[in-house]
Amino acid sequence: MDTMPVVIGFDGSETGRRALDVAVREAARRKVPLDILHAYVVPVTPVPVGIQYSDETEERARKAAEKQLADAVDWATVAAPGIKVTSDLETLPAAEALIERGRTASLLVLGSRGLGGLGELVLGSTAIQVATHATCPTIVVPPEDRVLDAGPEEGRVVVGVDPSPSSDSAIAFAFEEAALRGIGLTAVHAWDAPFFDAPGGKGGVIPRHILHEDFAAVISQEGEVLDASMTGWQDKFPEVDVRRVLVHQRAAAALVGASAGAELLVVGSRGRGGFTSLLLGSVSYKTLHHAHCPVAVVRSVRT
Repeated sequence: MDTMPVVIGFDGSETGRRALDVAVREAARRKVPLDILHAYVVPVTPVPVGIQYSDETEERARKAAEKQLADAVDWATVAAPGIKVTSDLETLPAAEALIERGRTASLLVLGSRGLGGLGELVLGSTAIQVATHATCPTIVVPPEDRVLDAGPEEGRVVVGVDPSPSSDSAIAFAFEEAALRGIGLTAVHAWDAPFFDAPGGKGGVIPRHILHEDFAAVISQEGEVLDASMTGWQDKFPEVDVRRVLVHQRAAAALVGASAGAELLVVGSRGRGGFTSLLLGSVSYKTLHHAHCPVAVVRSVRT
């Protein structure tokens, strides 16, 4: 069992408290320490030659942050008395502090939107930056108003499957999570026919020339992709009930739909589509914005 800590980025917001609850449970399952990190910003005042703040302002901000952090530690200690809880107060930007801490963490956890930023943003900039650049798996917890308790994969871990190396790492993490939680796993492989994204394509309407034999061949090929991706994992985790779902749909939409009622959605940081220079793929990005349960983003290689 990995002894590296679970690190939670806590900001005192409602979603941050939901993330703290997730982090406590993750640390308890893994039997590893929990490190609660709180990054605070000193309020500044614009002046003609720049910005300034007083020692008194800094002291008030620090004391408020220390109080939030102490309350979080107290709650976590009561919720999981068997784990070691530590805390850190940071003046670095939250994303920078969490990405750096992720180098020695087994898992990062944070809320999808905290106290900073504009309220109308669906996903906070800190969550985007951490999910994009962290070298360890990152769980992003959605606000309560986006959570759905019932759905086709209710009470299960859902993982997005494709032929990419990032997907292999996501599958490994998903099986570990399902085993730790004692629940089933649903592997979803979504595929699009090429005409869906063609100029002038209407989406959804299948041209006659790929019906019948050609269409059946595509389904067979995509089924082989799903089967190949899952090879060996059920032998390694025989206690995990596995459900395989092959769906003719865009990947992000399929995964968001499957996330309703799920305990966790696991995605690779980058799939087989898009530009290879992008660290966070469009499917991962869309699921972080719209999924109805916590989303774990897993990198293919830890650096």
